[in-house]
Amino acid sequence: MELLKGACVVGQSGGPTSVINASVLGVVQAAMQSEAITQVLGALNGISGILEDRLIDFGQEDPEELEQLRYTPSSALGSCRYKLADPDVDDTDYRRILEVFRKYNVRYFFYNGGNDSMDTCNKVSAYLTQVGYECRVIGVPKTIDNDLVGTDHCPGYGSAAKFIATTCAELRQDSQVYTTPTVNIVEIMGRHAGWLAGVASLASVVGQGPDLIYLPERDFSMEEFLEDVDATLKAKGFCVVAASEGIHYADGSFINEVEAAAADGFGHVQLGGLGVYLADVVKKRLGCKARGIELSLLQRCAAHIAAQTDIDESYAAGRAAVETAVSGVSGVMIGFERIHSDGEYRCVPVAVDLKAVANAEKKVPTEWINARGNQVTQEFIDYALPLIQGDTEQQTLSSLPRYAKLKKVPATEK
Repeated sequence: MELLKGACVVGQSGGPTSVINASVLGVVQAAMQSEAITQVLGALNGISGILEDRLIDFGQEDPEELEQLRYTPSSALGSCRYKLADPDVDDTDYRRILEVFRKYNVRYFFYNGGNDSMDTCNKVSAYLTQVGYECRVIGVPKTIDNDLVGTDHCPGYGSAAKFIATTCAELRQDSQVYTTPTVNIVEIMGRHAGWLAGVASLASVVGQGPDLIYLPERDFSMEEFLEDVDATLKAKGFCVVAASEGIHYADGSFINEVEAAAADGFGHVQLGGLGVYLADVVKKRLGCKARGIELSLLQRCAAHIAAQTDIDESYAAGRAAVETAVSGVSGVMIGFERIHSDGEYRCVPVAVDLKAVANAEKKVPTEWINARGNQVTQEFIDYALPLIQGDTEQQTLSSLPRYAKLKKVPATEK
């Protein structure tokens, strides 16, 4: 096979994670070491940056500063939530993407994101193939929601899980201080999949897990919820609850949904305020002190407590994307396969067809939720626990985290 030579572009899209930049670092360093890739470019604000020709040249960055991306949270290149139209309906964006790719001789495109980003990858890959422009497109996964299909787990999930489990353990310690009956309800991200709320159970490994956990994979009953909280209060004097923001009633309606007008570019309705709402119901119905706690963006940017396993795997996904593309493969996402060797956990990168990943959603197996629907099983804990291992090796400055500071020099044609 003749080596395809040309520039590469890497971009980030959707909600960030605390380890998303580790994947970009993997792409950049592998690309710089490849004889096939002539220039390594970054798209500012994802696909929007390509459409607007806002590309930077990674070759102009200090290698030591680039290395700090491994421990820098959020999207260093900036993100977007831009939905490409169906090219059969409107190919304007696609023609512009092709124009920019030709300008810089881009022959490799790596897109780092979640479900919607994989949809973008799939569309771009199909269009470029249709018009006969040789460019290998690879999806690099990330999402704290852990809901991408075709992979055992997603880069970003393990670190968010470690933050959630640690926070819930600390909160439980605080909940036991007073003799006044108290209910603390932790609202955790997760629209349709409860992977994030479920990892609150990992705190039980150190004896500090939530008393009750509710996931959207099971219909929610307010009456049963109040019964469970009341029983826990009578037994312990306090109650800690972890709940996915997307828990819903049997008719499918969310417990507390804001106006539908508050939706992103992909039409996802914004959820929020569940914890406060449930706490208010508890106060009124049970007559006890209750507090709603929303972890919000902290779940996706808490790099100070990231899992080193997650960082290493995120980096490996980026490197694997480049190696896969240079080998001649296109139209795939890099996924993970879990392997147990001599009782030890490890994972290996695998290529997953983008068509199977785009706009699909992986949910928590219902058999990993107990019969009452208010707690997860040991199988969930066994699945998630290996993913949070290892303490971060992040550099500090005056005991504060040191983050990458990129120069972001605009790219020029070669």
